[in-house]
Amino acid sequence: MKKLLLLLALGVSLMAESLTLSGSVISDNQKMITSRFMGFVTHVNTSEGEKVKKGQILYSIDSREIDSAKRQAELSLQMYENQYTNVKLNLERYKRLFQKDMVAKYEVENMELAAKNLQDMINIAKARLQEVQNQYKYLHVKAPNDGVIVAKNIKVGEMAMPGMPAIVLSDLSDLKISAEIAESNLKLIHHGKKINVEIPSVGVKTIGTITAIIPNSNPMTHTFKIKVSFKTRNKSVYPGMYATVTIN
Repeated sequence: MKKLLLLLALGVSLMAESLTLSGSVISDNQKMITSRFMGFVTHVNTSEGEKVKKGQILYSIDSREIDSAKRQAELSLQMYENQYTNVKLNLERYKRLFQKDMVAKYEVENMELAAKNLQDMINIAKARLQEVQNQYKYLHVKAPNDGVIVAKNIKVGEMAMPGMPAIVLSDLSDLKISAEIAESNLKLIHHGKKINVEIPSVGVKTIGTITAIIPNSNPMTHTFKIKVSFKTRNKSVYPGMYATVTIN
């Protein structure tokens, strides 16, 4: 009887030395994709759940705003170039008149200063035009990395607004498991600790590593969030899947 009780006590002790936590698969590199400029959406080239490659065009917006800025920049440049041409002609005429003592030296100097100022304005206008032309490439919003579209909040004909997330892209190459652990169990874990990872729906069982212990306790539940990295060749693992981690 004593041996039986001892074995039961030992079994309870061994069970107490392992702790299983429920969690979810997350992408540690999830991006909110937005446009730099305001404009109507002309094309949407992806849908939720679709895998995309880095550089792939996700959606496009119209160019009316940039077209208007380009026309203004071109008009400004043309105006300064016309003014500069006239001033250069007058400057040459003033120089000839100065050689004949028909105009004062300060008049020639004033004309030279006007030509210099206009040349500066031409350089500024050219830079502005180049800046506007460079903006055309931002009309096509591209994927910054490989991943899967987990949310799409934009449609053709809608207005794209800078700063407003249109697409959420999750990087499947940087998946982790997020779980919460009770404050009283923090003593069982540390950064770099190896723990058992399981994703039941796809039959994944592997070893993970605690990579983060978020030191911000939930005041309602007194739990801390942990992140566990893991490696698997199973490409059917996606963010949001149910997972468990077992800490020995």
